[in-house]
Amino acid sequence: MMQKRIFVAATKQNDGKTTISLGLIKAFRKRFNRVGFIKPVGQRYVFEHGCKVDEDSVLIEKVCGMRCSIKDMSPVAIDKGFTENYIKRGDHRKLVDSIISSFERIAKRKDLVVIEGTGHAGVGSIFDLSNARVANLLDAKVILVTAGGIGKPMDEIELNMALFEKEGVDVIGVIINKVLASKYKKVKEILKMGLKRKGIDVLGVIPYTPNLSNPTIQNIAEETRLKLISKKVGMSNVVRNIFIGAMEPHDALDYIETDSLLITPGDREDIIMTVLMAHLLKKPKRKISISGIILTGGIVPNEKIMRLIESADIPVLLSAEHTYKAASEIHDLVVKIGPQDKGKTKIAESLVENYVDVDKILGKIKQGSSY
Repeated sequence: MMQKRIFVAATKQNDGKTTISLGLIKAFRKRFNRVGFIKPVGQRYVFEHGCKVDEDSVLIEKVCGMRCSIKDMSPVAIDKGFTENYIKRGDHRKLVDSIISSFERIAKRKDLVVIEGTGHAGVGSIFDLSNARVANLLDAKVILVTAGGIGKPMDEIELNMALFEKEGVDVIGVIINKVLASKYKKVKEILKMGLKRKGIDVLGVIPYTPNLSNPTIQNIAEETRLKLISKKVGMSNVVRNIFIGAMEPHDALDYIETDSLLITPGDREDIIMTVLMAHLLKKPKRKISISGIILTGGIVPNEKIMRLIESADIPVLLSAEHTYKAASEIHDLVVKIGPQDKGKTKIAESLVENYVDVDKILGKIKQGSSY
């Protein structure tokens, strides 16, 4: 008897595959005793237990308490020079065997396995392991995740569907993610109508949730490699607003919002002190709070000022770049859920349970299969 398996793909990067995969695993565990996970090809690797493995596999392992080899959960981790070496002398059969053998070990005695793709359907084609090809190799049906909107998602779904169909893979439906609350009803109605005309089922429509996109100071430190120069406090502080301290101190007070990240040159002690005092003297009605400070130009303020900042439990990161470049880097930051982000993992679980038809997915996995 073959166990159930589902491949979570996306129309492009950062559509929310990992969030959906995490939520689905949690939902499936309420219906099955043994659920497995594998990300056959990963593009963002970390070292775990001495092995190069995709960071999403580490997240799932830790958050979901997976009891299996982390290397089997991430058999192919793409590092620098991988594609060039493959084109020159790559062994395709070796990669395929690695994925299949890891999957077989993961799937052993499992009721269901969630397989997470990487990027859009064609990612991995350069080394002959596109998402569509991997889904075919593992004989898995596909859920396609796309981001909210109407015209753009429809176009992207069509493009991705073509490659999956070329590989003979069954796409059982789509999940529309990150739909703005103000457009939720319209997007849900129109997309369902448009996709129905093309014979594509909508399996869920998930509203945009800012809390999943807002980085913590820990996220920023890990993704930018900025140096922590304060005590390791407040690393889980969430950043909801970015505030560049480049004006007169009294004007700065008009721009500070709740959970702000202050980015300012390290020699602007006037701005730093003004913001610090506003943070320390905040009253419930004013809601002024500082999640963290990024000092630019590689300049560290006077030691006494640093001690005041630390006494307020505000983490301080140091950037060697100028303020504009540092702010642009933070603005463009792609926020991914980390193992330490317990609040975000609960949000992911809740979103899938409330907005995705999990039982419909299970019914579609069963159709036409000898389970």
